Amino acid sequence: MSARRKARKRALDFLYEGEMRGADALALLASRPANELSEGLYVTAILEGVAANKSKIDELIMTYAQGWDMDRMPAIDRNILRIALFEILFSAEIDDQIAASEAVDIAGELSTDDSAKYINGVLGRVIVLKPSLGI
Repeated sequence: MSARRKARKRALDFLYEGEMRGADALALLASRPANELSEGLYVTAILEGVAANKSKIDELIMTYAQGWDMDRMPAIDRNILRIALFEILFSAEIDDQIAASEAVDIAGELSTDDSAKYINGVLGRVIVLKPSLGI
């Protein structure tokens, strides 16, 4: 497993835990010993990026996740989408297709096959529309 994949999964752990506990994911990260996170720099970048752009990311999820309210969507899927949309829209160092592919793979591992297909559809739509989003 690549270092970035590990970092994405670790960031997902923090986002999910934060949502379930009503805590800030960055605060949870800060509360852990530094030696516990070998991929810490990219985890931090993801968590900071998602936090800084959360309102825009969530707006896009609500817009393009047809048939799903944010509250009805499984928390794991919602947070996979947040990570992928951060990478696609706000991180120049990750290719859009790689970010989408990683999100789909992680959803396939940690959620359902239907989730992976659904996430692929949402991310594909956003990638196509990215030039017109003004981000």
